[in-house]
Amino acid sequence: MSKEEGKKIELEEHAHQEMAEEISPELEDLLHTDPSTGLTTAEVEQRLQQFGRNELIEKKRNPILKFLGYFTGAIAYLIEIAWILSAVVQDWVDFGIIGALLFINAAIGFIEEAKAENALDALRNTLALKTRVWRNGDLIEIEVAELVPGDIIVLRLGDIVPADCRLLGIGVHGEPVEGNLQIDQSALTGESLPVSKGKGATAYSSSIVKQGQQMGVVTKTGEHTFIGRAATLMSNTNEQGHFQKIINKIGNFLVIVTVVLVVIIFIVLMVKSHGQNVLKVLGDVLVLTVAAIPVGLPTVMSVTMAVGAKQLAKKEVIVKRLTAVEEMASVSVLCSDKTGTLTLNELTFDEPWLCKGYSSDDILLYSYMAAEQGANDPIEYAVRTAARSQLEVLKSLGERDTKIPGFKTNSFLPFNPVTKLTQATILNEETGETFKVAKGAPQVIIKLLTVLPVRGLRALGVARTIPGDLEQWELIGMISLLDPPRPDSAETIARCHEMGVSVKMITGDQLIIAKEVAQRLGMQRAILDAHKLVEADAPEEEIVRRCVKADGFAQVIPEHKYRVVELLQEQGLLVGMTGDGVNDAPALKKANVGIAVHGCTDAARSASDIVLLAPGLSTIVDGITTSRAIFQRMRSYALYRITSTIHFLIFFFFVTIIFQWQLRAILLIFIAVLNDAATLVISVDNAQISQKPDKWRIGQLITMSFVLAVFLTAASFAHFFIARDVFHVTSDELETIMYLHISSCPHFVIFSTRLSGFFWENLPSWTFTVAILGTQVFAMLISIFGVPGLTSAIGWGWGFSIIGISLGYFIVLDFVKVMLFRVWSFELTAKLWPTPSRRRKLAQRKIQKETKARIDANTEKVRSAVHAIHAIHLLQSRSSEKATVQVA
Repeated sequence: MSKEEGKKIELEEHAHQEMAEEISPELEDLLHTDPSTGLTTAEVEQRLQQFGRNELIEKKRNPILKFLGYFTGAIAYLIEIAWILSAVVQDWVDFGIIGALLFINAAIGFIEEAKAENALDALRNTLALKTRVWRNGDLIEIEVAELVPGDIIVLRLGDIVPADCRLLGIGVHGEPVEGNLQIDQSALTGESLPVSKGKGATAYSSSIVKQGQQMGVVTKTGEHTFIGRAATLMSNTNEQGHFQKIINKIGNFLVIVTVVLVVIIFIVLMVKSHGQNVLKVLGDVLVLTVAAIPVGLPTVMSVTMAVGAKQLAKKEVIVKRLTAVEEMASVSVLCSDKTGTLTLNELTFDEPWLCKGYSSDDILLYSYMAAEQGANDPIEYAVRTAARSQLEVLKSLGERDTKIPGFKTNSFLPFNPVTKLTQATILNEETGETFKVAKGAPQVIIKLLTVLPVRGLRALGVARTIPGDLEQWELIGMISLLDPPRPDSAETIARCHEMGVSVKMITGDQLIIAKEVAQRLGMQRAILDAHKLVEADAPEEEIVRRCVKADGFAQVIPEHKYRVVELLQEQGLLVGMTGDGVNDAPALKKANVGIAVHGCTDAARSASDIVLLAPGLSTIVDGITTSRAIFQRMRSYALYRITSTIHFLIFFFFVTIIFQWQLRAILLIFIAVLNDAATLVISVDNAQISQKPDKWRIGQLITMSFVLAVFLTAASFAHFFIARDVFHVTSDELETIMYLHISSCPHFVIFSTRLSGFFWENLPSWTFTVAILGTQVFAMLISIFGVPGLTSAIGWGWGFSIIGISLGYFIVLDFVKVMLFRVWSFELTAKLWPTPSRRRKLAQRKIQKETKARIDANTEKVRSAVHAIHAIHLLQSRSSEKATVQVA
């Protein structure tokens, strides 16, 4: 590693540290407490008033208000109006049905949200409960909530740091300390190794002391700490979910159409009745409204997602927020924490760099000789573990046996921050030779390191003295240490790419280490320093471009992870975020789908929407596959239900206004309840899984529904006129004929809306088929034989012919649907509804298309040139051969 590279890394670390440790001048004045006495009681009281207690303030929503929140939204409001009107006209059957659906929908949402743990509670639980502090000249133990800035606390092995504090470099009685504290802050910053911190460095709240003892002065408490900022980000992230936005868009459209048409019908009927029989007209309009409103839409969607959640649970993917099942299918970018998620979070040996004459076994043996036996340091542990597992001479040693067969350690100098190495004097008992071995920082072991390749590995130099001279050293080589990728990470990333999901790695490690890991995972090495995302002088467009183009981000803090997710979401992308630590919690909550991985902290688990029980990310692919199947079922139901609603409204709008003909209320309710109940089984139907992230495409969905509804309306008027004017059926028979047609013809359309291709390309499941056909066989039988007070008998001829026509007509509509999907494109949507985001995306696609065409053209030119050169060489070769033959 060159000096320039080393200087660059040092500057990056300094910038990273400064970013997280900014302290105002006013606060700085309060931090110069006498370490031997600490704060006085009066000072503590004053600072408690100024800064508050050292705890995370929980913001809870009233459960009653939370439950009432599920009665909001376009569809909910219309259902509630219909519920009230049904009571006004004393239609108690409708009143009971509508009220039951309202409360069922609200209960499902409320119960699912109640299952999720409170993220702020989990963050609070990561704090230490008690700590030792100097107060009024005495060393006492207090509750961590009572700490204030300026308090002098004692940190020792195993302690959880109770607040952000600046290390003082002195022991509990004011004596200077030689060694630094080794602090594990991987759950906070994502750094894969414990960090060495000495005098003047900041130890963050909730990190863990792994080695050493020191005193520190508290700098920040509560929500102002490093972890507190994470909690603040989480509490401020309460955005409406993607799925809820989609349901609201669909609901708004249907409500507007329903209200406009129903109001027109109400006015026309009132005019024709000369303002009389208001309650009767209101009752007729109410029936149309109830039958048209997709009251079952939220319920069917919820049941479908609940069934999907159970399917995912069998694959060790636990869903905490039900709508995350749908949103996971639409995720196009997956941001993944590196340490412990993509990697094992275990420091291991990599391929060493060796000097001539030495082997990998040699460097392992000599590094083991210079290793501090029993030390908790992860580097020393990695050295000991690798040597014991790979060297035959050490495999027979017991767990507590540290003596190397044939060698004796005469003296040992442990690591200290001044020398930055460990050193041992060794006696070879076989030859009687005494030599020294040393292991430590490369710049200490050897001054000239330009011979080493610059890679993202933590390096340790190993050297020994030459035979016969204890002062003359020679380099054995360099040990490379790396937190290795999980065995399935590379394959998982490749499978995600195949499914159209871009994976971005996010880590608190240095840039060069992140690039090395990315390469080993099969990713590109376009890793961005996270500080590039918060540069004050960089234009917003440039920051967005950096974020979108990067394959990963290094040296991140919680705000950076949150910022990455935010920037990607602003581009219209649905973002998934995986993580396991406290530092991941804000981004997990901000993401459309937060995924807590195996072995995660309570904070990460609580902030997430999905929890993986199996190690690694391989189960994410199973989760995406299952979610896309669920999405297709939901989308097919939505297309069917919107089509049915529009068809119903158009037909009854014209037939009521022009012919003053209506279907009795009981039959309309019968159709709505029976058909919606049957479609619940769509949750177990077969599904055609998309190879790309799924999107709702609301414009396409509504347009498709409208076209299909027009065709259905034509079929309805054909039945109406043929039965009335050709066969001259009675009014009661006409009503039963139209009931059976309106029940079956739109209902069979669901066999077509299941997929974008022809219906036979992916046949429905038997359960789904039997449920749909069964409801219509029931409707046919009560129409054929008649039910007193409900339907009039129309006979076998009408019954079979209506069902047969409905089945045949859905095949016609299937061809219409396929043709519409084939001509429809994003370009068409952007031209019909040219929103700013669509225009921007259209321009980007045009640039990408032109760039690809230019690259293809250049590639073809190069290929042609190569072929031409090859042809010339071939001709020259043949000419040479011919000339040789002629000479011969």
